[in-house]
Amino acid sequence: MKKIIVVNDKMQRDYCYQLVEPIGKNFDFDFKPQLTPRQMLSLGVFGGRYLRDCAREFPRDWFLGAKFHPQGRPGHSPELNFFKVDASLPLSVWVKKGWIYYQDPRGWFQWYCRYFMGRRIPEEDKRQIKRWRAVRRHLGAIKKNCQPGDLSCRPKQRQVLLHWAYDSRQI
Repeated sequence: MKKIIVVNDKMQRDYCYQLVEPIGKNFDFDFKPQLTPRQMLSLGVFGGRYLRDCAREFPRDWFLGAKFHPQGRPGHSPELNFFKVDASLPLSVWVKKGWIYYQDPRGWFQWYCRYFMGRRIPEEDKRQIKRWRAVRRHLGAIKKNCQPGDLSCRPKQRQVLLHWAYDSRQI
């Protein structure tokens, strides 16, 4: 029997989705993220602003050691990011550019978390995986311009990669 998830948080009310794959398994052939959502949250992504009110939707262990911006404080905290830089665009920019899918109002990372959990939406999955693959261009820039292992080189591009589940610490 497939599990149904019901979402009630600050951005979605009574949204339901079905988990059709085992958690962390059966990803599209072209989608090979290097980091899990849990790893991303514990390393520091999105200035700690992401998923603070969504803990009930996802496994509890994802939030152990997660770096979160203080509740009630406006903005985000770039110092919580692994590379200590601001590498995010406001959600309003994402909406204006048409990058937000209506079922995932928080954007790509919310899609990835739900995909990782086992939700599949074939057309949207294809679109998001295409976007994920396009971010690889930053890998080339780091490899071309940085010495291997120099994490201080191009920190903003490295943080962007981290936001998209690429582990640039290995470059």
